[in-house]
Amino acid sequence: MAYNAALADDIRIRIGDHSGLTERQMFGGIAFMVNGNMAVGVSGDELMVRVGKDNHDEAVSLPGARTFDMSARPMRGWVAVAPEGFATEADLDSWIGRGVAFAESLPSK
Repeated sequence: MAYNAALADDIRIRIGDHSGLTERQMFGGIAFMVNGNMAVGVSGDELMVRVGKDNHDEAVSLPGARTFDMSARPMRGWVAVAPEGFATEADLDSWIGRGVAFAESLPSK
């Protein structure tokens, strides 16, 4: 599956020179890793955001968000966000911030 390269570029710019940032092909898209932990990514035209199990219910209650599932296996702690959920720059920044904050809370790999 192809991913939205323009959205990936937007994420790349917004994360900037974050220490520990790497990129990796994942889930048919691209993932931005912080200290070896997935923070946010792009699959098709959607965001993938790792928010953690404790933040999952709040995250999926937001517009455009749903539980991320891979091969019909729901992944609690991960959300997929449709384009309407990050239609504004502030919304996109918020989702990126959630993912980066969670990745930073984990031990480095």
